[in-house]
Amino acid sequence: MPLLVQAMQNSISNFSDIINSLKPHLDLLIYDFYQPWAPKLALSQGVPSVYFATSGATPVSFAHHLYTYKKISTFPHLTIDLKNQEKVDSREIVAIMKNAAKDFAFGSFNLSTDIILVNSCRGVEGKYIDYLSILCKKQIVPTGPLVNHNFNDTEEEKDIHSSDIMRWLSEKDEHSTVYISFGSEYFLSETQIEQVAKGLELCSATNFIWVIRFPHGETRKCIEELLPFGFLQRVKERGIIVQKWAPQAKILSHPSTGGFLSHCGWSSITECMYFGVPVIGLPMKYDQPINARLAVETGFGVEVERGQNGHFVGEEIAKAINKVFNDKCIGESFRSKARELSEKIKIDEDQEATEAAEQISKLCIKNKY
Repeated sequence: MPLLVQAMQNSISNFSDIINSLKPHLDLLIYDFYQPWAPKLALSQGVPSVYFATSGATPVSFAHHLYTYKKISTFPHLTIDLKNQEKVDSREIVAIMKNAAKDFAFGSFNLSTDIILVNSCRGVEGKYIDYLSILCKKQIVPTGPLVNHNFNDTEEEKDIHSSDIMRWLSEKDEHSTVYISFGSEYFLSETQIEQVAKGLELCSATNFIWVIRFPHGETRKCIEELLPFGFLQRVKERGIIVQKWAPQAKILSHPSTGGFLSHCGWSSITECMYFGVPVIGLPMKYDQPINARLAVETGFGVEVERGQNGHFVGEEIAKAINKVFNDKCIGESFRSKARELSEKIKIDEDQEATEAAEQISKLCIKNKY
């Protein structure tokens, strides 16, 4: 994240050239967290700009509250909080804000013209959308969760490995498989890989698809060396390890998938809600802990318990997975709530997208006259 922030800061000159090249055809600029300088450039050319919060309203309102009032304890929705180790980790973000441009983070909210777009839906985050509106004194316009649900195969999806994954999944019983991925920006340590493997072994009745990635440029390690001795042999009938790209949306939409052990990045959370899949939260950093708390509060997720030092162990992973897959009453409650959210989101998505488009169109027309 610090490198990305710095890279964006260094791109101001090039971005200004792009703005100039688009005149007089540029009607509106939409920017996000990483381009706090963009609205000033747009304003200098007489172009309105709108902030787009790519995270959900819950983490954004929580962070804005902390930014404004300097206290977590006064946040009005008490189920959303940070644990001890997460409070320590959040200092990294505070340091980034201090070292970046003056208008970085919530300063750039003030420069948004009339509205703020948020990648969310009112049916899930209504009270957080309303509180965010109070904090930033602007209308918050949800776009509906931006989920790709049109499965026209990309080049990656046409890959034979991807086809093998879906073929394997299709042979499993309904809701019998947990999908495991920690996104494209977080990489498990060797100790963490060992603990996840331990948890999966303890859930002997649950199938799994586990995506393990390594940082770009790092020599790909032999996966057998990172996993407990004999692990692959012991789980070969019920689990597969994926070291390449995996068709996540396809996997989550498949009826054999019954849960997602996730780092709780916002894209993963929205896909779970859209496809009606319970979340087993194992958040790592940034907005992920707040997203995990939202999943628990909303009733479609459970969070893996950690020690005071923030570390997790295989036994707690197994306990969380078993709640979703092997506790009949609790598991059905998670699935029922996930289905309910999915239905609501799909009913509302066209209307919210249309309303967002209308708001944007109004700003463009207003700027012309």
